[in-house]
Amino acid sequence: MTMETFNLLRSGQLEPSNRLALNCGLTQFPLEILDLADSLEILDLSNNRLNSLPDDFGRLTNLKAAFFFNNQFEEIPEVLAQCPQLSVIGFKSNQIRRVSASALSPIIRWLILTDNQIEQLPPEIGTLSKLQKLMLAGNRLRSLPDEMADCQNLELIRLSANQLSSLPAWLLSLPRLAWLAYSGNPFAHAATAPQSIATIDWSDLTLGNTLGQGASGIISKGLWRVTQTETKDVAIKVFKGEITSDGLPMNEMQACIAAGSHPNLVTALGQLVNHPDATAGLVLSLIPPDYKNLGHPPSLDTCTRDSYPPDTVFSLADILRITEGIAAAVAHLHRQGILHGDLYAHNILVNDHGHSLFGDFGAASFYDAIAPLTAQALERLEVRAVGCLLEDLLDHCDQQDALSHPDIMTRLRHLQQDCMHPTTSLRPLFATICDRLASIKQGAC
Repeated sequence: MTMETFNLLRSGQLEPSNRLALNCGLTQFPLEILDLADSLEILDLSNNRLNSLPDDFGRLTNLKAAFFFNNQFEEIPEVLAQCPQLSVIGFKSNQIRRVSASALSPIIRWLILTDNQIEQLPPEIGTLSKLQKLMLAGNRLRSLPDEMADCQNLELIRLSANQLSSLPAWLLSLPRLAWLAYSGNPFAHAATAPQSIATIDWSDLTLGNTLGQGASGIISKGLWRVTQTETKDVAIKVFKGEITSDGLPMNEMQACIAAGSHPNLVTALGQLVNHPDATAGLVLSLIPPDYKNLGHPPSLDTCTRDSYPPDTVFSLADILRITEGIAAAVAHLHRQGILHGDLYAHNILVNDHGHSLFGDFGAASFYDAIAPLTAQALERLEVRAVGCLLEDLLDHCDQQDALSHPDIMTRLRHLQQDCMHPTTSLRPLFATICDRLASIKQGAC
């Protein structure tokens, strides 16, 4: 289909569209793309062999998002800054060593530079006042420019698998930051209290159908022969080795093990051994089929916030139960010195009774839970993510339910606003959040 699109483009027969994807081994930028300037908004030239863009690329005046994943760029082309509406830029898995200040348009909201060779960022990155999402995992950064403290709208940053010697203090005081990953750096802590976990031999597992596939690995349904007479339905996650947008799969596995058990967490039953390809993996509890994703991942428009179908409605009782369960699970993680880093509705499964299960440790990072200042700052960062989740749920609350229980709605809105307080030190910690939710629930009964 891609070659067909390419041939239509070359022949001038391609119908005007706001999206174009060409992933067919291109070595040169097809200049015919510039003829689509009146309509083109999203351009995906990933999985090619490009290393430059034409000087008149700025003719694409309506372009909003451009993706060049898995190409051969050694720097971000400065010509991108000439596109007046281009706010989403992706160069994952290239060979970028240098980031020119001239390539950084002030309207950038979402910048993806995962899996490159970047050793430093220009101080001018601090002028990106609209920047919300910055993906830097898998580079060679030893520090971040102090000027980035001016990126006051930054909400999500991925710093895993770099060479950072410390986490800048200013980072934890950014008023909107809610999603952070930093595992795999020299300063990053290992698990402070590793949980013991069973080892499960590959020969004791029977692999079934694929349940899902993410950046870090493949999850399949399986049957575990626990003993000669006992079997158990399980989920089997076999990890890939490559860097993901969040970090390294091995760090995800360590965090999942260290998290231990909680009624609202997806539980790891054992660590996989003797895989025929010597691949790492985990055996997880099988989630019943009546559990569904609470939300969908962010879109290009929502950027950092989850998306929901337009007909999404939650009862007030379900909002209370979901929030209470997730807050309790995240409080448990922070007691283990784990920052989840990806607290989103799309990582939460919920059933018809409002019971929630939280998983996906791909962005998790460890910290020293007995170092109070850093520990509380990291916890309050994740508190904002809970506030964002609660805001989404309340925005989709059943209107009749809300009108019937105005006091509960008011108290939940106040909690949400406190969790999202721009002064990070004024946000409640998770123990307080759990207490407030319990009090609200008691008042609802």
